[in-house]
Amino acid sequence: MMKSFKTGEIYSWDEVSEIHKSRNGIYQRDGKLVSLLTDFGKINPCYPDWTSETADEIFYTGAGRRGDQKLDIWNKAMLAAIDSKDKFPLFCKLKVNQWKFMGFWQITKGEYIFDDIRERMVWKFRLKKKLSAS
Repeated sequence: MMKSFKTGEIYSWDEVSEIHKSRNGIYQRDGKLVSLLTDFGKINPCYPDWTSETADEIFYTGAGRRGDQKLDIWNKAMLAAIDSKDKFPLFCKLKVNQWKFMGFWQITKGEYIFDDIRERMVWKFRLKKKLSAS
């Protein structure tokens, strides 16, 4: 039976991995987005996600650690999620084996932009918070 996650609660990796079965930030299956991980660049600075002025919007960096990001299966799944309008669970890594459930999010926009700080092209996705999974 799948665990029922509560927004704001802290979970172990064993619990998170019931949904997110990969250490990649973007988990997809057969080209369809399943779930997302972030740490807002605090642990892994090459993925500098951030929230807007309001906590219900996140700018999420696509897949690809070095060099220009590609339109790979993970970034394609993110782009496809814009059209599907589905909602996805997001977990934020706080430290080893501590993951905060951030609720369900919808990907509303994706852009391929130049990151001035890291001097590379990246996929940047806009996520909007949804009140529930349905």
